[in-house]
Amino acid sequence: MSQLLLVHVVNRYSLLLSALCALVTTPSFATQPETPSYHSVRSTLNDYLSFLTLPNVASESTKDMVINAKWLQKTYSAYGFNSRLLAEPDGMPMVFAEYEGNVPGRPTVLFYAHFDGQAVSPEQWDQASPWQPVLKIKDGDSWKTLPMTSLLESTQPNPEWRVFARSASDDKAPIMMLLAAIKSLRDAGKAPAINIKVLLDSREENGSPTLKKVIQANREVLYADAAIFMDGPIHDSNKPTIVYGHRGISLIELTVYGPKGNIHSGHFGNVVMNPAETLASLLASFKDTDGRVVIPGYYEGIQITQAEKQAIARIPIDHKQLAASVGVSDFKLLDSNYYTSLLYPSLNINSVVAADPDKPRTVIPAKATTRIDIRTVSATPGKRQVELITSFMTAQGFHLTDSEPDDKVRSEHQKLASVTYLGGAAALQTPLTSPVGAWVKASMEHYGNHSPIEIPIMGGTVPTEGIAEGLGIPVVLLPLVNRDNNQHAPNENLRIGNYFAGSAILEGLLLTEFKN
Repeated sequence: MSQLLLVHVVNRYSLLLSALCALVTTPSFATQPETPSYHSVRSTLNDYLSFLTLPNVASESTKDMVINAKWLQKTYSAYGFNSRLLAEPDGMPMVFAEYEGNVPGRPTVLFYAHFDGQAVSPEQWDQASPWQPVLKIKDGDSWKTLPMTSLLESTQPNPEWRVFARSASDDKAPIMMLLAAIKSLRDAGKAPAINIKVLLDSREENGSPTLKKVIQANREVLYADAAIFMDGPIHDSNKPTIVYGHRGISLIELTVYGPKGNIHSGHFGNVVMNPAETLASLLASFKDTDGRVVIPGYYEGIQITQAEKQAIARIPIDHKQLAASVGVSDFKLLDSNYYTSLLYPSLNINSVVAADPDKPRTVIPAKATTRIDIRTVSATPGKRQVELITSFMTAQGFHLTDSEPDDKVRSEHQKLASVTYLGGAAALQTPLTSPVGAWVKASMEHYGNHSPIEIPIMGGTVPTEGIAEGLGIPVVLLPLVNRDNNQHAPNENLRIGNYFAGSAILEGLLLTEFKN
């Protein structure tokens, strides 16, 4: 490419992406230039809305997921990809697509997203069906419904308009944003600076139980130099965001045993140890009054780098406002900052059950059970944390058993418990100095004139393990949808401004050369 042409391309896309990214925070399209790229992105909205009409709850229907997969295969082919279905052990195929303009020997980036969604309770939605997208605009404290033609026919759609439907944000929007970016380039006669591969997961909301097997079976086809996970919401400010990692998770069920059956609390109160009380005391012993885990070694190995501290210091956050948004008076931060606190493992009690809560009786229960999730970081793998918990219990005099204790075990031990590992997923912590992160950041700064918000780690868990370890490549997360999208809940939505801005961010990324 000649220097003159390069300058022209840079100037054109700098102006375009600046304008589109500005839509993230501006109230209207008043300054939106009438560019070919803008029209290209807008022309994909019909496909986006059609995609949203396809039910996609993997736990309820294999047939629905096959329909979604075939729709994606056909649509990605129409946008210039060679696409096919990848067999999945439980009959819900994943979709693989490879851009037809890929050049042998050039760096390749694998883009990941998922097309399954959370289950719905239609009666909780403020519309006839979660599978029929509805256009709305905020009107005071409520939402006003608009005709969908307002979006499809307007030359200047309001960026504050929102499309309401299941998976409108999580995660069908990024899937279509990538196609919008590709269409913009093709309409302008431009070629990406990287090779593009795409993997679309059919079971992410169920923990991607077969992703590792699919990757192992298709390792050569899927191999790339780096991966971008297009999932999760953008920072609260709605500014371009890069997330370098996420916490892992390990799930356990802990049961404390008492008498062989529920017994009369009047006859045996003050006489027989109550397993619910024993469990409550045990759980209370895990943490101090400030919420810090006191189990020996629980935080061992944690080292927060100077780069992480500097990045966190630059992230805008209002702790009081964030606390108020979840309905608490204040936070008990493990560290001085919300984001720094996420760099430590957590221990969360999810539920406690004894006897029959729906039909309370005056009994000493036979057992009491709690479910716990442990959010991990790379330095504190889940199974290590579970072993620390069991050692801590043993030190308190608990005898651990693998199943319901028999009469002999009961006669020998007063404090009886079992700890069952229910599974989990690994954490991801890609260094802030990684080439893939530098590539995404350079693209945002160059084409969009935006210094992105860099988040070292997010609290939730994403199934990056299969790709990061299965392919042995670095991974970063690129969230594109609005934070307040109600994902996993009724009235999930996507802000239209984010659709255009997200497509622009991806367009700039595709135009940026990746150096490993």
